[in-house]
Amino acid sequence: MEQKRYIVKKRKKKRRILRKLLLIVILLVLVAGSYGAYVVYQTMQAADDSYSQLGRGEKSDLRDKAVHFGKDPVSILLMGVEDYATGGKNGRADTIMVATFNPDTKSMKLLSIPRDTKVYIPSKGRKDKINASFNKGKDSTIETVENFLEIPIDYYATINFEGFKSVIDEIGGVDVDVPFDFWEYTDTFPREKIYFEKGPAHLNGEEALAYARMRKRDPNGDFGRNDRQKEIVKAAFDAMLKPKNLMKVDEISDHVGKNMETNLKATDGLSFITKFKSLSSDSIQTLKIEGSNDTSTGIYYFIPDEDHIDKIKKELQEELDYHGK
Repeated sequence: MEQKRYIVKKRKKKRRILRKLLLIVILLVLVAGSYGAYVVYQTMQAADDSYSQLGRGEKSDLRDKAVHFGKDPVSILLMGVEDYATGGKNGRADTIMVATFNPDTKSMKLLSIPRDTKVYIPSKGRKDKINASFNKGKDSTIETVENFLEIPIDYYATINFEGFKSVIDEIGGVDVDVPFDFWEYTDTFPREKIYFEKGPAHLNGEEALAYARMRKRDPNGDFGRNDRQKEIVKAAFDAMLKPKNLMKVDEISDHVGKNMETNLKATDGLSFITKFKSLSSDSIQTLKIEGSNDTSTGIYYFIPDEDHIDKIKKELQEELDYHGK
């Protein structure tokens, strides 16, 4: 009898332990679930705050049907907008980049378009610097880029200087490799000089903005500037994927919601994480437009090399699995 009582007591004790373990597991699941729900909620709130549909609707005029982020090969036009001089209205596209994502190959390509590139602007009916297309709005810039590269632009995102700086600060800054000694003014008033020394450096938001914008003291002009901008994008991409920053979704979402416009939705972001969770900056291929400088009219223009542009067009079209409409 004693033996039996001992066994029964032991089984009861095991059951109590199992119940406690089960309770802990349930609590962990609930906490994780609550945080996951909170992340989704915050992401959707940011998307609601920054979401802005284009006048053309949900698809490019170059597409027969709409494509979906994370499911189909897509392109995104990234625009850094300088609007402090206009009180937050209109402004100009200080940075223009095209990013393509292919969920099948898990690849991403990043192309910088020099802001002084001379292109045809459909909304103006004439050729001008590509950054001048933004005077007519983001739809104008998207149409201009589509005409220039002969690819559909499926999504867009604009972010102003304040948004750029605050996001970089929120993720703890970015690591870059300064190519040479130089200085650049801040975008604040009164302006201050920020000095950069050749070699590895960790930059906060204000420093990263100055690093990305400088071109007058770069021997390669816009080309060097574009290279530094792509370096910042890749560094920010890696920083965003750090565990400590994945836990800051509410703070980052707040900055994004206040300073960004996009036609990407929360569900698009979740699809991206699912499809490109193994993507790092090493997976991002950067492209560069070759060409020449032209000051014959007294105004500086960058003239793209036609043969090289044809190669870039073909590469982007293949990445997007796009064969024309």
